[in-house]
Amino acid sequence: MPWDFQNDRPIYLQLMEKIMLQIVSGRYSAGDKLASVRDMAAEAGVNPNTMQKALAELERNGLVFAQRTSGRYITDNMEKINSLRVQLAKEQVSKFLKQMESLGYTPKDTVAFLENNLEEER
Repeated sequence: MPWDFQNDRPIYLQLMEKIMLQIVSGRYSAGDKLASVRDMAAEAGVNPNTMQKALAELERNGLVFAQRTSGRYITDNMEKINSLRVQLAKEQVSKFLKQMESLGYTPKDTVAFLENNLEEER
């Protein structure tokens, strides 16, 4: 996943979001060991302190945990991961519905539009 950042929001928040997406999408599985802070920072092209801040926040949220001598791991709490997945999906749907509304679609029109386009995709 490319590490493209926007200038309008703090980088550590964007890092957190990207890592959360990697967790809920299955790129990182429950219990997986994360690369070192330095390696992750180098891959993302950010300062290690920025990556450390993002990982510390994910730790506070319970998505990542640290084992003192062996590094950081993704939580094995599937309920937490699935809950985050649903939360992120709801946020995306809300954004989509607002965009459709700005185009003049009602919620009913949007559903009809999706149904028609899904049939065309098959």
